[in-house]
Amino acid sequence: MAEDTAILLAKDGSDDQIKVNLHVLEIILGIAATKVEGVYQMRGTFGNNLNELFGRINRGKGVTIEVNEHNQLKTNVYVYLKYGVSVPQVALTLQKELTEQLKQMTDLKLDKINIHVVGLVSQKPEKIDPDALFDEEMTD
Repeated sequence: MAEDTAILLAKDGSDDQIKVNLHVLEIILGIAATKVEGVYQMRGTFGNNLNELFGRINRGKGVTIEVNEHNQLKTNVYVYLKYGVSVPQVALTLQKELTEQLKQMTDLKLDKINIHVVGLVSQKPEKIDPDALFDEEMTD
């Protein structure tokens, strides 16, 4: 993350400023990313996964934001996708949705959005009923 942990949103003629912590922006992008069709979940760290076991959810997991020397925002998004989806299509949708969400909520523009597909997750099969394994015709 950048040296500054906050970014200036607005400053009027007086000494009043509006700053937003970069962690808040990561949470906004993390929530928006999980709502995109085809995203299974965000990548977390061991600490994130351990905290989830105790009921504490980190909504910003899988997202990092950096501010470069030109005060431009760059984000890296790490996702697991559902098996069978079009990876390029989901990645483009993620880029579009994240840009729109951040613009709508903070009036900030993302200069770069890097989508990292960490893995594909197949859906769990439905529970199999052992009594319905064979057709009745086969048992006759």
